[in-house]
Amino acid sequence: MNNNTAAEKQAEEREIDLGRLLSILWEKFILIIFVGVLFGAVSFLVSKFLITPVYMSTTQLYVLNRADDSTTTLTDLQTSTQLTKDYIILVQSRPVLEYVISDLDLDKSVKELSEAISVTTIADSRILQISVKDADPYMAKEIADSMANFAATQICEIMHIEDVEIVEDGNVAAAPESTGIKKITAVGAFLGIILSSGIIVIKSLLDDTIKTSDDLEKYLGISTLSIIPLCKEMDDGRGKLSKKKSKKKGSK
Repeated sequence: MNNNTAAEKQAEEREIDLGRLLSILWEKFILIIFVGVLFGAVSFLVSKFLITPVYMSTTQLYVLNRADDSTTTLTDLQTSTQLTKDYIILVQSRPVLEYVISDLDLDKSVKELSEAISVTTIADSRILQISVKDADPYMAKEIADSMANFAATQICEIMHIEDVEIVEDGNVAAAPESTGIKKITAVGAFLGIILSSGIIVIKSLLDDTIKTSDDLEKYLGISTLSIIPLCKEMDDGRGKLSKKKSKKKGSK
């Protein structure tokens, strides 16, 4: 029975503490929102002015392996489709990347160039799509075109393909790729709200000062016999009274 009473007491104390924390957060609501807006604004400025915009250029290759020089059969198409993964690996191979670096005299390592390139296949087709990202839209186009030309040669020599056609040359992007400014701003604002709320909660939990008669009974086990109210009017009255006394003393 005593155990049940103790458990009920603990549960009640927890509810009271939770309510108190929510009350404290509500009192600091304007401060929390202000910090969230501040963090969001800083995140927006950082993403807008400090993150370098990136442009993307895309080129496409058409690969078809024909068994017969005169006709293209269904088997040829199926074989070419199955080999597209091999073509992707060849396009991203070290010899191709090293050739592009040498051809354009790029100040990049093979790893850095590889991270800026993605090669995909358009669904249910033999078309390879090479996408290149760079801070300079014209350089992105040059890298894409250089890769397409040398990759076509590599595929023909290694895979013994009759020919690889460039379907589409690289384009010069008019606008940069999305840097996710809205997302970064929202994340910054959310982190600001969470951080400020966490600091307020931790500060309130570490605050062991007694503020109410309930705190006195809860933490010290002392019952409150009476409460002396102190209102503004009483304080003003004492102030006026002291001023009158000082005037009388001055007149004497």
